[in-house]
Amino acid sequence: MKSALSRSQTVRKTVCRSKGGVVAAQNRLAAEIGAEVLAAGGDAADAAVAVSFAIGVLEPWMSGPGGGGALVVWRAGEDRAHALNYGMRSPRELRVEDYPTAEGETAGDLFPWKMVVGNRNVRGPLAIAVPGTVAGAGALHHRFGRIAWSDLLAPAVAAAEDGMRVDWYAALHIASVARDLAADPDAAGLFLDDGTWPKGSGWTALSDLRLDQSQMAKTLRAIAAEGPDSFYRGAVAADLVADLRAKGSRISMDDLSDYRPEWSDALEIGYRDAIVHALPGLTAGPTLAHALSELERGWQPGAAPDAATYRAYGDALATAYRHRLSTMGDLGEAAEASGCTTHFSVVDRAGNMVAMTQTLLSSFGSCVVSPSTGLLMNNGIMWFDPEPGRPNSLAPGRRCLMNVCPVVVGKGGRRWALGASGGRKIMPAVMQLASFLTDFDMTLEDAFHQPRIDRSGGDALVADDALARPILNELSRTTTVVETRRTVFPYAFACPAGVGRDPSGANEGMSEIMSPWGDAVAEPGDDVS
Repeated sequence: MKSALSRSQTVRKTVCRSKGGVVAAQNRLAAEIGAEVLAAGGDAADAAVAVSFAIGVLEPWMSGPGGGGALVVWRAGEDRAHALNYGMRSPRELRVEDYPTAEGETAGDLFPWKMVVGNRNVRGPLAIAVPGTVAGAGALHHRFGRIAWSDLLAPAVAAAEDGMRVDWYAALHIASVARDLAADPDAAGLFLDDGTWPKGSGWTALSDLRLDQSQMAKTLRAIAAEGPDSFYRGAVAADLVADLRAKGSRISMDDLSDYRPEWSDALEIGYRDAIVHALPGLTAGPTLAHALSELERGWQPGAAPDAATYRAYGDALATAYRHRLSTMGDLGEAAEASGCTTHFSVVDRAGNMVAMTQTLLSSFGSCVVSPSTGLLMNNGIMWFDPEPGRPNSLAPGRRCLMNVCPVVVGKGGRRWALGASGGRKIMPAVMQLASFLTDFDMTLEDAFHQPRIDRSGGDALVADDALARPILNELSRTTTVVETRRTVFPYAFACPAGVGRDPSGANEGMSEIMSPWGDAVAEPGDDVS
């Protein structure tokens, strides 16, 4: 299919380098907030907490207190990595019979499950899982934070009081989901005009249209003053549960009060002469380990990525994903069980790192807003296979199988914190970035500009059409190849963000080159290039 997109236009971003800390995120304003925390003497963990809440205001369709996620922390003083899983869970009162499947139809791009009648596992109150983001941020702060919790949330409160500015990019995101947002009166009131038209439809370069996020500001002020537990056991929790149950959700106060994030040792993946620290358990970490093992066993890198490189990437990904989708899930007893997405990475001047991914799952999550709290809620139930008898089948009280893949990669004296948004496309992007950096010794800037492929579902290999024509032709000889453009919207590939540190102690950061909001920001006052 031919495209009208320009063939002569080029897009580049410049790496941010600094003697101090650096934050790379999908929203520049959120990255600036994190950099200010670092400049105030904060640890990388402090900056990550501040960015977590701020980006939930400034990029509300991707993540927020109504979602979940996971992170990997590198502690320079300990020379080790820790993993924290704060993923979503299905409600204990969930009824499987509420999700009958439609014969002969699949759910679409994010997952290969059968479609549920009425898409009730994707949109609406029955799609909402128990959120974990606030608990995750609280656990990170409790263990490694140095700055007061209320101070870290203050920028997010201020941003919500001002309201997110609806520029052309925000208007594009809202317009893409306007029909689903219109089904919930509170979501429609927040994001649409007259319950129908996307806010920003009349946007101009000088417009200053803003969302009314005053209720979210009130909620964030309460969490800032009372601590993360208020979201799970306090007045905020009571308001949230009352709102959601009134709309038909199965989430209860017990679901919130019993929620706990889970610390563990990071999964250590040896890859040639590098070490990749990833998340264990029901994440993309084990799948990344499988793919890297296949890659190391079946391919040796040359001087630069060539057709053999991308064929090896595709084969490793296809094998790893076949195994993932056929075997992974929460198989424990329900009572005992322990993309749309945003990612940001932080490095402080001491060399501590955080790679943090948080999500509502789909863009705008369930498209349900809690009116009392102003929070947009996740659609984490979509993460479960609605067919019974599968490893990841839908059931009450289960952990969700997440696609998130934050990592910390080390080779010699260099280290990087990486991750991405993009559903199943996340792990392939992380795998390729890790390979570019360690197999080809690319700079962070070059790695982020290098074309990537995706093979996270189905038989076809999706290739960036910026790859050299001989490479694309060679791949097509043995594989079905779909060529597509790396564009601003929608993303055919994942949207990564990463930071790095060299042996001299200098730090750097990069974000996805096609993301108009994404950027890496150094703490103020340091030399930056």
